[in-house]
Amino acid sequence: MANRKFWILVVVVVIFIGNMSYIYYNNIKVSTIMEYIQRSDQENSTSTQAATVRPLTGMWTVGPAGRLGNIMGEYATLYALAKLNGHQAYITQNMHNQLSKIFKIKLPVINDEALNRIKWRDYWLHDWMSPEYYNIEGEYVRFTGYPCSFTFYHHIRNEILEEFTFLDYVKEESYAYLDKVRGDKKNVTFVGIHVRRGDYVHVMPNTWKGVIADKGYLDKATDYFRKKYENPLFIVTSNGMDWCKENMNNSREDIHFAGDGQEGSPGRDFALLAHCNHTIMTIGTFGVWAGYLVAGETIYLDKYVLPDSPFLNVFKYEAAFLPEWIGIPADLSPLLGKQNGQ
Repeated sequence: MANRKFWILVVVVVIFIGNMSYIYYNNIKVSTIMEYIQRSDQENSTSTQAATVRPLTGMWTVGPAGRLGNIMGEYATLYALAKLNGHQAYITQNMHNQLSKIFKIKLPVINDEALNRIKWRDYWLHDWMSPEYYNIEGEYVRFTGYPCSFTFYHHIRNEILEEFTFLDYVKEESYAYLDKVRGDKKNVTFVGIHVRRGDYVHVMPNTWKGVIADKGYLDKATDYFRKKYENPLFIVTSNGMDWCKENMNNSREDIHFAGDGQEGSPGRDFALLAHCNHTIMTIGTFGVWAGYLVAGETIYLDKYVLPDSPFLNVFKYEAAFLPEWIGIPADLSPLLGKQNGQ
């Protein structure tokens, strides 16, 4: 009996040694085999998941309205809501013409003839994500409104940033300008500043019971970066450049006024802001998108309308500005003084 057990043990050892020799001489490691098995399981699992993903259907689009910042918000919102509801997003030729000047836009374009022939379901969006937007019905939906809030698309932030990849020549122009501004200075931190004026000078106080950025706000915002960084350089873009030059404190000669202040070609100004390290915005979607793409520190003008402003019916501060951004409350005293005078 003992001899039988002995010979059985011998046979088992011989088989084991033979298998291990085969693995060794064929340069196959046990760990490699296990990795292969695990990788195969993962690939099969991924293939199964891909096979069960429902293909995108229909045609969803958005009627482009407003200027560059608005159009970027509409593009991002369309991209996110169409994907969320399982439909294919398309953009109009007009939207493509605007965005493709500076970005490598990827969404397909609707032919103008098709755009006019399709019986669209027009769907108005307010400027923040709502539960009903998770289940929008219709194969041919066209969004309207001025959606821009990060609450629509922040969950797919990386995809949105990829959609707004700058054209190579645009990046080269921006970096060339910043290099020229830097000169021989070391440890430079670029801070892009967008000062929105133009029509807002009259619209905010007269229509929305609000204010725009004043000298005090810009002094506080620039001082924040001056105290925090060794060599900050401020790159200012604005549609009211004369006002900026008269009111911004440039005693340290660290402020550079870029562009010609014309609203007709905002792409260059926006690209400069987006290639800085941090952002100071005032109000408007142009500055919001600059801060979102830069992804550094962003300072924004906060609480810039009165509590009874009709603006708050269509706008929510918490849906417009990311939680980590830094808000500096606006000085509403000019409006309060006006009310008291009445």
